Amino acid sequence: MTSVERTAYPEFGRLVFARELYTFFSPSEEEMEWVRAKTDTDEHQLALAVALKCFQKLGRFAKKGEAPAVVVEHVRQCLFREDADESLEPVYASARTEQSHRVLVRLREGVKYAPGKARKLAEREMTKAAWVKNYPPDLINVALERLTQAGLELPAFSTLDSMESTIRGQVNGQIFRTIWVRLRRDARARLESLVVVVGPGGKSDLERVKKAARRATWSKFKDQAAHLAWLDGLADTDDALDGIAASKIADFAGEAEAADVDVFSRYAPDGIRRMAVLTCLVHASRGRARDDLAQMLCKRMAVNNKKAKAQLELFHQRQRAVTEQLIVVYRNVLQGLAPGGPVGVAEVAATQMVLMAVAALTQEQDGAGDDQATADPGGTDSDTDQAEAEADPGGAGGDPGAVIRALLKAVRVQAAGVGSVLAVVEDAGGFDSQLADIEEVTAYRGDNHELLVQQFFKADRATMLALAGALRFEATSSRLSRSS
Repeated sequence: MTSVERTAYPEFGRLVFARELYTFFSPSEEEMEWVRAKTDTDEHQLALAVALKCFQKLGRFAKKGEAPAVVVEHVRQCLFREDADESLEPVYASARTEQSHRVLVRLREGVKYAPGKARKLAEREMTKAAWVKNYPPDLINVALERLTQAGLELPAFSTLDSMESTIRGQVNGQIFRTIWVRLRRDARARLESLVVVVGPGGKSDLERVKKAARRATWSKFKDQAAHLAWLDGLADTDDALDGIAASKIADFAGEAEAADVDVFSRYAPDGIRRMAVLTCLVHASRGRARDDLAQMLCKRMAVNNKKAKAQLELFHQRQRAVTEQLIVVYRNVLQGLAPGGPVGVAEVAATQMVLMAVAALTQEQDGAGDDQATADPGGTDSDTDQAEAEADPGGAGGDPGAVIRALLKAVRVQAAGVGSVLAVVEDAGGFDSQLADIEEVTAYRGDNHELLVQQFFKADRATMLALAGALRFEATSSRLSRSS
């Protein structure tokens, strides 16, 4: 028998607190006027008032003596106040009066007294719920909810409890029969062998089904895979349990989990129920074994991701040093290329030399005199005269050879300026080394460690493929968020 305390069936608590008295059992002025108008004697008024307040709280009429004395005393004080007689009890002169009062309460509360209709409704709702629920209080609570919604007076708890037991047994019997029919004969034989004890003091394979194959670690993968293969070979539980609610499967598996060989031996001789709960147990064990394998995969993925992140952090530490070195090199290059740097000074000097050489050639072609192309023998501190001396050191204003020498000197001056910048790059390791450092910094910037994960999976490739073959993968959706 189901304990009433585990259900939502309305009952008086062992203790009735003052707040509960004033909230649920204090009749209003309108209710007290209604009570006085419907009956005349004090006993009947108190009885009608107590029946009304108890019905409002319970959804049914309290049995004789069920209402706590503190509730009766509270209603008496509210109804008669200072004129209340403590010896006054809610009693009826006859059963007919009691029935008439119940009719009055039902009419006032809008509740129908239809025992047959209530039983049919409760039976229909319990039957519907029994296909997905297996816990007796859940079935009774479903019936209570529908009876309340339908405005029907609640039947006795014993009626609902007896109905639940019968209906649940019938539905479970149909489920057991369905599972048994779906199983092949060889599968039945293998499941039946699970509860067979081999040899004196031996153990059955039932305990093997209940326990996982050692600890779910990557090193124990082969043991776990072999355990899953053995479970899969017992029976095609997916086909046998197709369409059966997962909650029922879990309850039946829990029943088998708690049982031993002795308990199974006391099941019905036809073996239908035993076969069904064993099928559910194997199905649950298969799921647990796959969960262990999936856990192995998740742990290994987490380890490899951790290694990749650690490797990325090492790269970042090295990149910080490389970046500082690249900045120093780049600063030196910029200083060399700046207008006041070696390249800029050499470029200005070379430009002046080239301009003067071109001017000298132009003067020769135009037949100009030698005065402008001759260097000042006494010397001068002007930039123009100094450039002219460097352009034509021999004093031969229109000598083509001198002009060519001046142009070559200008090229050497400019090359020396550029060479100073190239020397900075070479001192830092050369162009190839600098470009490689830049590529490395660019490739692993930020927190993108996925690029490094692949190298840690090479050693696990064979095991990963075997694991993928042992698991079933399904695409996620709004209905199925994650599946293994």
